[in-house]
Amino acid sequence: MPYLLRRLGFAVLVLWAAFTVSFVVLYLLPGDPVATMAAGSSDGQPVTAAQLDELRHRYGLDQPLIVQYGHKLAAALHGDLGTSFATGETVRGAIADALPPTLQVALCGLAFAVVFGAVVALVATYTRIRWLSQVLMALPSLAVSLPVFWVGLMLVQLFSFRLGLFPSVGARGPQSLVLPAITLGLPPGALIAQVLAKSMGQALDEPYVTTARAKGVGAGAVHLRHALGNALIPALTVLGYVTGLLLAGSVVVETVFTRPGLGRLTVSSVGVQDIPVVQGVVLFAAVVFVVVNLVLDLVYPLLDPRIATAVPA
Repeated sequence: MPYLLRRLGFAVLVLWAAFTVSFVVLYLLPGDPVATMAAGSSDGQPVTAAQLDELRHRYGLDQPLIVQYGHKLAAALHGDLGTSFATGETVRGAIADALPPTLQVALCGLAFAVVFGAVVALVATYTRIRWLSQVLMALPSLAVSLPVFWVGLMLVQLFSFRLGLFPSVGARGPQSLVLPAITLGLPPGALIAQVLAKSMGQALDEPYVTTARAKGVGAGAVHLRHALGNALIPALTVLGYVTGLLLAGSVVVETVFTRPGLGRLTVSSVGVQDIPVVQGVVLFAAVVFVVVNLVLDLVYPLLDPRIATAVPA
């Protein structure tokens, strides 16, 4: 129970910090979101100072910053993320509409990342072919160093324009998910491969593995049954971090492949200084990150019971 309470307390602290930092950064940026909003909806007609003041009053932007922060924090605690300056739609509704396409790509990207990372790490640490192991161990470093947008453009050039196997843009059918998922999942998969391969290397040097080999346990059983269980904990930690990479990468991927989703919503909202929507997306990403890491924190004691009883530093 103390372990769970510590994890829950840390999760609440992270969400509060994400809300506070995003609020301060967005509301202190140069520019006037109300003027931008009014200019976009005035059809070229001049906007008077009285109209701007009325809009600021309607959205509460004429109040002191600390008062705005208190009102928005109280509303967020009740699930109200505000209203879009640009469309008048609720932020929750805008996120809900944009979420399904992003969720499809993110889940496919996560599946690719886990499979790619696990296969590379396990084969690299299992094979006795030295050159193959070296090549596989070098792949994650190469994949991490490649810019996401460049990977997406190269995949489009090869598999869409030259081979014609997959569509280059849009979100129609399962085929349209393949290239975005690979683009999104490659860097996280490389991180998983790096961490899992290092953990497997350390686990294979442990005395219990040496004992298992001395008892005649096969190489495959030693690799999967004895070493993999202890090597998974660092890889699971990376999996929590990977969730943030998937959401951040969706901005680039949805732009490159012209897909709807949270990434496109974020880009368009930043362009018109739609602060409530941008902050809502940031807070949603923080909630996803916290929930995933909280689930992983609850899984750790199942893999190693000593974690739950450890005294925090």
